[in-house]
Amino acid sequence: MSEGKGKPARIGLYEAKTENWHITRFGTGKNRKQKNEKQKSRERLKTGVYMEQIKIQYLDDEIKRLTYIDGKSDWIDLRAAEEVTLKKGEFRMIHLGVAMQLPKGYEAHIVPRSSTFKNFGIIQVNHMGVVDETYAGPNDWWRMPVLAVRDTEIHKNDRICQFRIMEHQPQIQFEECEQLEAPDRGGFGSTGMS
Repeated sequence: MSEGKGKPARIGLYEAKTENWHITRFGTGKNRKQKNEKQKSRERLKTGVYMEQIKIQYLDDEIKRLTYIDGKSDWIDLRAAEEVTLKKGEFRMIHLGVAMQLPKGYEAHIVPRSSTFKNFGIIQVNHMGVVDETYAGPNDWWRMPVLAVRDTEIHKNDRICQFRIMEHQPQIQFEECEQLEAPDRGGFGSTGMS
């Protein structure tokens, strides 16, 4: 737990500072009893903020540290970690200057910021990057694959994309049938343009 005001209080599987509600996981919640305690902990902290912990490694000291802006968006901006010059039509894997160890059971989704195309004239060629929890080693750097649609320059620490973490989807079993029974909407593009 980081330094700060407030006496640490242990609540279920979590440790919380009573004044600023900084919470750090110290349990795994693998069995039913632990899961029940975890749920109780969350219920007790309804007036606070529940946080998962992400270990992060930065490429160098020049990379601006990531910040989470509570109440504005749950997407976190990522920055270019290098000087980039691209000609129209060129492809580049832009280094984002971070490697992370995500919480167990989560993956990260990386997408462009809303202003990325306007400001830099680049598109993310895989449309959305997915980073799973096993991509967590010291050389597992995050990158953004881009294609330039015009000549452009991107400077170190320019904000070019954003990410959030999502829990893995549950296990799925497919059940084959001869024909679906739900109402038919008419196929792809059936809603029209107006």
